[in-house]
Formats: sequence, C-alpha cells, structure tokens
Amino acid sequence: MQLPSKKINIILTFIMLIIIASVIYTGTQKEPELPKMTVQEKKARFRALIVPAVENVYTSLMTRYKKIKTAIDTGETNAEIDKLKVEYKATTNEQLLMALKPHPKSIAIAQAAIESSWATSRFFRIANNVFGVWSFNKDEPRVAALKKRGDKTIWVKKYGSIEEAIYDYYRTVGRSGAFAQFRQTRMQTNNPFILVTKLDHYSEKGSLYGKELTAIIKFNKFDKYDAI
Repeated sequence: MQLPSKKINIILTFIMLIIIASVIYTGTQKEPELPKMTVQEKKARFRALIVPAVENVYTSLMTRYKKIKTAIDTGETNAEIDKLKVEYKATTNEQLLMALKPHPKSIAIAQAAIESSWATSRFFRIANNVFGVWSFNKDEPRVAALKKRGDKTIWVKKYGSIEEAIYDYYRTVGRSGAFAQFRQTRMQTNNPFILVTKLDHYSEKGSLYGKELTAIIKFNKFDKYDAI
C-alpha cells in the first residue's frame, strides 16, 4: 500500500528532527571526507583551488602597494597611509612599503601546499585555513585542533573564504617582527629561492623549511606564476 504524500512528508520531517537533535546533543557533526585521489588528481585540485585565489590577492595587494608608493614618492598627504602604518606596525614610510609589498606568488603557493597538505587538511576543509594560522582570540571565528599541546587546546582561525585566508597570511608576513629580515630582503630581490631562506621562523623546521619550499617550487614549477 502506498502512503499518502502528506504522511510521507511528516515521516521525513520527523526523521530529520531526530538527526538534528542527535547532532545538537552530541555536539558533533561528521566532517566531510574527500574522495580517494591520485597524487596527480590531488595536485590538480590544489592548483584549481589555490592558484587563482593567490593570483587575485596578489594583484590586489600589488595595486595597493603601487598606489601607496606613488603617494609617498610625491609627498601626498594621505589618511590611508597613517591608518596602514598603525595596522602594519610601521613607524616610517620605508617600513610601511616593506610591509605592503607582496612577495612572489610561488612562495605563497608552496607554503599553502605544505601547510594545507595540498588542500586536504582538516583545517582547510572545515575552516578555509590554508596556512595553519593559529588563533589566540576567543572572540574570532576558530576551530579546535583534535590534539592538544600538553593540556592546552590549540585553536586555528576559521576564514569565510580561501582568499580571506590568503589576505591574512600576507598581512601576517607583512607585520610580524619574526619576518623583518624577510621583508628587508624582499625589497632587494623577487627571487623566491633567496627569499625562502628568510622564512625560518615560519615553521618549527627552521632552516629545513626553506629547503622544503625550494624543492616544492622547483619540482612543481610554481615559479612560472611569478612571471604572470
């Protein structure tokens, strides 16, 4: 016997309420799983997700850098300059330009590959966190890591989009004291293989991190994006 459509809808609604109640009660929800992929498929997916986003952010940041540089070179009074100095912790125009100049796309893409496990990490899948950026502010969107460091919970930032995560990454490199030498070198060269040697403080791997970035850029020919 076929049930009337009204009864079917009531039954389906009841089942859905049970599922929702179960999720609320347990406080857990199954995270989406990625299908099995070959290395080539995983890298193709990574490029499709990350490369266009990096290119968009880089273009936007370079446009801003050129605009501010022109204003500084011509002695223009610009309220935006003062605002950016506060944001980027810069006390001089020279420091501000060092902070605002975006580094080569190849480095950002290679770091994204490492930090997001080629766009497959849990943090990337549920939080758009491309670069493994930690969160120390309980009032900002964030997610907890599954493992603790000692008895402390590790939190990472949750972003609304991949591009938002990339903007924040460039901002972090532009304003953190840990990357002051990197910024100084960036004003002298755009060679990614020189610049990555100045990113020791980005990872607990220290100097090995730069070597890993070099290998990834060369093997995957990420430096071709710097010429675009």
